[in-house]
This record gives sequence, C-alpha cells and structure tokens, in this order.
Amino acid sequence: MSQTLVLASANEGKIRELRRVLAREAVSMVSAAQLGSYTGAQEIGHTFLSNAYLKARAVSVATGLAALGDDSGLCVKALGGHPGVHSARYGGEEITPAERNSLLLRRLTGVAWSDRQARFECVLVLHLPDEQWVGVRGECQGRICMRPRGGSGFGYDPLFELADGRTMAELTEAEKDLISHRGRALAELRPWLSKLLG
Repeated sequence: MSQTLVLASANEGKIRELRRVLAREAVSMVSAAQLGSYTGAQEIGHTFLSNAYLKARAVSVATGLAALGDDSGLCVKALGGHPGVHSARYGGEEITPAERNSLLLRRLTGVAWSDRQARFECVLVLHLPDEQWVGVRGECQGRICMRPRGGSGFGYDPLFELADGRTMAELTEAEKDLISHRGRALAELRPWLSKLLG
C-alpha cells in the first residue's frame, strides 16, 4: 500500500487507537488536523454509518486523499439506546468527559445491575478520492457499572464493565485493541485496506 490515509477525526483518543492498530499495516497515516484539513464535518446523520461517511467524505474531498472516518458511541438499553450517536455531546458540548460520565450515572439511578446492559458501537468508513467507499462495524457488549473504575482509555471507558468484571479503562492497550468495538471494526477493515489502497 502506497497511499496516505488521513484520519478524519479531531478526537485524540480515537486517533491514538487508530494509529496503534493500523501501525501493523503498510499504510502511511496522518491526521486531518496535521494537514489543517479537518473542519469538523457536521454530524447531522441519525446513524453511526451516516456520520462516519460524512466525516470521511469531507476530509477526502478536502485533501484529495483516502480518508478514514469513525463514528462511535455508547448505547445503553435502559436509556432506549442513548446516548448513541450523541455520545460525544451527551449533556452538551461544554461539559467534560467526567461530567458526562456523572450525568449518565445519574440517569441510571435506581436501575438494577441486571438492567444495565450496554454496548459500544463503532462504524468506520474508508472513503477514496474517486468516491469509492466502504463501511465496517464493530461492537462490544457490557454493562454500566455503579461508579467509574480504571485510569486508561477515554470517554465512557471507566463505566463500561466487561464480562470478566473489568472496565474498559482497566484493560491494557493490547487487550483493549483485541476486544473493543473499534478494534473489531478495524479487524473488519483490514482486507479493504489492501484491496482499496494497494
């Protein structure tokens, strides 16, 4: 693979994970911010796929390069699937991730452990300058724990408890990359990288 792949995100946590996993591939990566080309494509879609597509296409058009868009979030069963596509802005643009986590816990006050099922979902879209594109999806099942635990990861990771009793924020980077929603989506993307960027 000889093409440059532009990571169409302004989220540093996502960029770190994408770089870490894709480092195993023979692809040159650069973030849209490094190129001064990320204008924050409006996430006006109602699905993870539509938002990932909007981001990837906007950056691909702006740079003339292949772009990888990511839209992901936390879907909590007891909250009707929310925050979902609004995960990054849940409670408002101005609050911190810690405040967002606190808000989520407050909204689950009184919800029994057996009813706190949740999933992380990630959709990646690889968009090429010739308008070819492909979308892939990954998810990870878990529950929302009663309080944050762990110092790794970002976003809702300290609240998301896995089947082994650890939160996503208590995993090593290597462990997270294997089982996370983003790690699973990237595994689905690998064959397409060779096919479309080769």
